Amino acid sequence: MPIDTLAAWHRLVETQNANGLDMLLAENATFHSPVVHKPQVGKALTKMYLAAAFQVFFNPTFRYVREIAGARDAVLEFATEIDGIAINGVDMIQWDSEGRITDFKVMIRPLKAVNLIHEKMAAMLQAAQQQQQ
Repeated sequence: MPIDTLAAWHRLVETQNANGLDMLLAENATFHSPVVHKPQVGKALTKMYLAAAFQVFFNPTFRYVREIAGARDAVLEFATEIDGIAINGVDMIQWDSEGRITDFKVMIRPLKAVNLIHEKMAAMLQAAQQQQQ
């Protein structure tokens, strides 16, 4: 039976449980960052970026404000505030027939939010890479 991808994603966001990404991501998952030009290909890299995003984005102000969903894809608009900067963005998610996420793209605005996220995500990813070594 396929995973209910959106319900599973919302549970992970609500509980901030990055460990749950293992069951939700396909092996060939690709992550598209708003601050890194090159797509990050593979489950391990996608999980690393999403786990860092959980720590950066998901604070008490984070909320999804709109959801547009199809049979195997969705666009989730979100709003949050970080360091006094209001951030608006979208998560664009695609999944396979088993419900595993194959493509995850994040787009954010305004420019000062992009710059802030770049700084915070770089710090989180650097810390994650040091832990793996």
